[in-house]
Amino acid sequence: MREPARELFRDAAFPASDSSLFSSFSTPLAQFREEITWRRPQEICATPRLFADNPQEGQVKQGLLGDCWFLCACAALQKSQHLLDQVFPPGQPSWLERTYRGSFTCRVWQFGHWVEVTIDDRLPCLAGRLCFSRCQREDVFWLPLLEKVYAKVHGSYEHLWAGQVADALVDLTGGLAERWNLKDLARTSGHQDRPGATECRTCRQLLGLKDRCLLSCSVLSPRTGSGALGSFHAFIVSDLRELRGQAGQSILLLRIQNPWGRRCWQGPWREGGEGWSQVDAADRSELLSQLQEGEFWVEEEEFLREFDEVTIGYPVTEAGHLQSLYSGKALCHTQALPGAWVKGQSAGGCRNNSGFPSNPKFWLRVSEPSEVYVALLQRRGADGVARARAPVGDPTSFPSKDYQAVGLHVWKVEKRRVSLPRALSAPPVAGTVCHAYDREVHLRCELAPGYYLAVPSTFLKDVPGRFLLRVFSSGRVSLSRLLCLSLRAVPSSRRPRALPTGRPHPRVPADGGGLGAPSLLLQEPLLSCVPHCYTQEVSRLCHLSAGTYRIVPSTYLPDTEGAFTVTVETRIDRRSIHSQEMLGQLLQEASFMAVMKT
Repeated sequence: MREPARELFRDAAFPASDSSLFSSFSTPLAQFREEITWRRPQEICATPRLFADNPQEGQVKQGLLGDCWFLCACAALQKSQHLLDQVFPPGQPSWLERTYRGSFTCRVWQFGHWVEVTIDDRLPCLAGRLCFSRCQREDVFWLPLLEKVYAKVHGSYEHLWAGQVADALVDLTGGLAERWNLKDLARTSGHQDRPGATECRTCRQLLGLKDRCLLSCSVLSPRTGSGALGSFHAFIVSDLRELRGQAGQSILLLRIQNPWGRRCWQGPWREGGEGWSQVDAADRSELLSQLQEGEFWVEEEEFLREFDEVTIGYPVTEAGHLQSLYSGKALCHTQALPGAWVKGQSAGGCRNNSGFPSNPKFWLRVSEPSEVYVALLQRRGADGVARARAPVGDPTSFPSKDYQAVGLHVWKVEKRRVSLPRALSAPPVAGTVCHAYDREVHLRCELAPGYYLAVPSTFLKDVPGRFLLRVFSSGRVSLSRLLCLSLRAVPSSRRPRALPTGRPHPRVPADGGGLGAPSLLLQEPLLSCVPHCYTQEVSRLCHLSAGTYRIVPSTYLPDTEGAFTVTVETRIDRRSIHSQEMLGQLLQEASFMAVMKT
């Protein structure tokens, strides 16, 4: 007797229709609207598999969807079986098993929690083949299924068009990710000249990280002659090798994987390129034999020249602890608390605003000398509400209009005798360089035992939002909220420049600290030249009533020497005088001018 046909799962929350494909029809994907069909894996190939026996067969390949940022993060799962098992729980029935019902369940980390997401296995196709992501072997389906899960989390496939590799890495690991501007890697000075400054970074530092975590690089805008790399495109750094050249010189080569799945590089280290004449034939043969489809080698100098950023996912141990990128220490102690900026109450803006002390504040108690990471993760949307259809959505764009420019500062305090106005007027022990339109910003600190005050802020005042403050530490720490108090105003500093994520931020420290002088300087100034500028002269025109005023010139950085001149000029407003001697030109009378020089 024939077994009755099994009814396969159909996901009503994410149906096989245009509503799951498109959000606004604003991307090139819209041109395929009438041609896309939905098929299950057994309708695409004869013997579908979830995973490949050979890791190379499961290598990621990008389709018509502009989600290279997500696919690069997926490559992190291939480097770690326990990360893959966490996202793709083992034991799910495959297509040849009797228990198969057409559904799969994955886990995605969302705002502090692992969320289980179930989908059906109907996948978008063109002409009978997968039209979005796929593996090197098209009968392997873990990647397109995970991509569908992520699309459901975000509300549609089109919502995955453009994003940050760092955000996807956090969602797939629950950890941290760090972005390095490659134009800064040439710096060799390792000392910290501002609160929260990061360590000296070099390409060779990546050598020690290549086996521990995912490395990705991106091109924001291609250089002349390198258009084949694309723009706003992310790549995977699949290997680094340091060789000794025939002339005795050290050569650092990086193997780059393009999610497009085709070789696009025509530099000197391409197959048959002149760069290989610098190394031994055995090294040349070995490295070229390692290349898979879509991979190519570049040398350190051209890597720094042609690429703009590197994104590094923090290693996660099998016990679920993060590892420091810099010391290798396990960050075994974690704390997390949600918070919110509430308009009119706790949305005080950056340190340039007198309302800064009203921002949410957190006590951080460090019990032993520790390497500490403090991370500020904001929810999508100014009001903290995700606007995707899916209930667990947290969409990302590049740069996102739904993320505020946020910053984070940490002060060392004496808890029992703390004066918040005085504490917040002093320079912090660590702080973000500037407020940034990133979903998450974080600080690395080496902290001695004691109490610390962490203050997350938005750049603009009275901007509502929700956030999660996370702490990862090598030593014992505790995190708690500080109750809101009525505070006096803190003096204004300079306005930190908040720039979109996709553009380089100016290398200027943010919020240089207060004046910490008499009570007069704790008041809001009547007039100020904000922000500080790299110009020879700043000036303001104002109308003042009779009285006494105090003028305070300042530099952006503390302890910066320099000579300056303060000029005060007053003008009497009266009718302009026409002079025949001046051929009709207007004359103005300056009644008083005072000049002070240092």
